[in-house]
Amino acid sequence: MTAFVSALDLFSIGIGPSSSHTVGPMRAARAFAERLIDDGVLDEVRRITCSLYGSLGATGLGHGTPDAVVAGLAGLEPQTCDPDEVRGAWSRLGDAGDDVRIAGSRAVRMLRSDVSLVPRTRLPGHPNAMTLQAWGDGPLPLAEETYYSVGGGFIRREGDAPHESEALRHPLPYSNADELLALCEQHGVSFCDVARSNEVAVHGEAGIDAGLDAIWGAMADCVAHGLETEGTLPGGLGVKRRAPQVRRRLEEYDRDEAHSSSPHRDTSTEWLHAFALAVNEENASGGRVVTAPTNGAAGIIPAVGHYYLRFVPGADAAGIRRYLLTAAAIASLVKKNASISGAEGGCQAEVGSACAMAAGALCAVLGGTPRQIENAAEIAMEHHLGLTCDPVAGLVQVPCIERNAIASSTAVSAARLALHGDGTHLVSLDTVIETMRQTGLDMMTKYKETSEGGLAVNVVEC
Repeated sequence: MTAFVSALDLFSIGIGPSSSHTVGPMRAARAFAERLIDDGVLDEVRRITCSLYGSLGATGLGHGTPDAVVAGLAGLEPQTCDPDEVRGAWSRLGDAGDDVRIAGSRAVRMLRSDVSLVPRTRLPGHPNAMTLQAWGDGPLPLAEETYYSVGGGFIRREGDAPHESEALRHPLPYSNADELLALCEQHGVSFCDVARSNEVAVHGEAGIDAGLDAIWGAMADCVAHGLETEGTLPGGLGVKRRAPQVRRRLEEYDRDEAHSSSPHRDTSTEWLHAFALAVNEENASGGRVVTAPTNGAAGIIPAVGHYYLRFVPGADAAGIRRYLLTAAAIASLVKKNASISGAEGGCQAEVGSACAMAAGALCAVLGGTPRQIENAAEIAMEHHLGLTCDPVAGLVQVPCIERNAIASSTAVSAARLALHGDGTHLVSLDTVIETMRQTGLDMMTKYKETSEGGLAVNVVEC
């Protein structure tokens, strides 16, 4: 089975704070609502319930999962909805309940208790599981589906076979990094060229360019909004947004330096941090973000992309397309051979994957060879092995926001380090991805997006 996943699927425009706990459940609930209509049973429905299992149950409240479920049942889509319509969709139901128009059609009365958290029950298909049931007047449900939110906003319905139709159209399939490198050497191309060939076969030249430009436009809008928006993040921890303050200080410093005759201080790393903070503060507030490859790690790809545009001579929009395609080629390897889900592999699967994607992609637009690109991704991933997912209070704030800023720096360092070599190195990208997979399996459940271990239990909530 080919590993390649389209950039238009990996980089999905949605809302915060979590691709697996917000975007995925919203898509699953919408799919269930559409099934009720397609099966012709909606008129018989009197009640709809949803059980959130495992990690979805453990940190669902902090991630806004119940809100996402209700919004999805109402027919909202992550990529087009107004984030304000999602926030509080569940809590507004109240104890007396309220009418929810299923898929924008018939109204069904729902109570807050109709969405239940069941953290101690873990279904075998994936740690992020949810079961939706539609009830009529009888004792048995009219319809029942179990969905798995498998990371990055992707969902899988229990019993469904893998969807392969698009993959069969890829002219340059690969299943691991060694095969990807062999394709590059055989055809005299780079990672982004392999990815582009596969994308064009499905979406066409104009389609993939328009899609990539829309993705980058959404990323850039997120950075810009995050750099300007002041305030305190929701959730009760009292975490203040820092990106606007950092931006103002850097702008003042850069203005002063422009009129100074003394040697200038390099502020590129500090700007890189500001870009990442901006995105993840937007994500934590439930704003519009791009999954890259998850929401919890959404700041790294746009931050390093902004670093490229601002600090690399000759950077341009065409380079950003190559950057995104290279990142997607690398993410496909991780998704196929390990995981991009924090509930499945810990934060190594989210921030570690995003760091590897950004490192390899930056290396590519800086002129790196395919083997240097593979080396950059390997360096970045290797130094995130074992990273736990332990969000305080189940919120994608501490340590998640700062973690994106630091990982952005690691990505740039990995790319620069790889460019000083010829691509020859001891540990391959395939090896480190397999090691990440094994480490995720060995990691205790309490360190995998359950907020039952690590910082989550050692930080006193005020």
